Amino acid sequence: MAFEDRDDLIDENYFEAPRTSERAFDAALLREPVAVLPVRWARTVSSHTTVTEAMRLMKSEHRSCVIITDDGTRNSKITGIFTERDVLFRVVDRGRNPAALPIGEVMTSDPETLLVRSPVASALNMMSVGGFRHIPVVDDEHRPVFVVRVRDVVEFIVEAFPREILNLPVGHNERVQRQRAREGA
Repeated sequence: MAFEDRDDLIDENYFEAPRTSERAFDAALLREPVAVLPVRWARTVSSHTTVTEAMRLMKSEHRSCVIITDDGTRNSKITGIFTERDVLFRVVDRGRNPAALPIGEVMTSDPETLLVRSPVASALNMMSVGGFRHIPVVDDEHRPVFVVRVRDVVEFIVEAFPREILNLPVGHNERVQRQRAREGA
């Protein structure tokens, strides 16, 4: 099945559509598939792409990671993931030249993934237990569809419970930080 033929898995317009319906706080919310999260399509590159090229793509598209596939397209199997943390810890921290460094040498190979139909609870579990900030979501053929970020889960929860979360008083530490910022002006 080609990527373009997988419209039944995810509606591309869903990613940008505002959602205003509130949900009840119960376990059913966590059983919903990760496809309900406010995510964007995965951006893919091949393992031969340089780190500089990948970083430029990430910057231009406001992404915090890219997915590496066999041929650099979403129609092939995922082989790795490269994140902003990899830039810091595997490139900069080791003094490597990103312009000459193939991303395949510094990516996380064979990352843990979720299927499109996996529940939100599975994403939360992987993030909590594994310490992941990004989880690639794949179809049944292990081809990338999108990436779930911690931020996506937080936005989902805030959208589900806006009154409970957005009406909370500002914490003491946040007030102190805001005051400090104003005093310096």
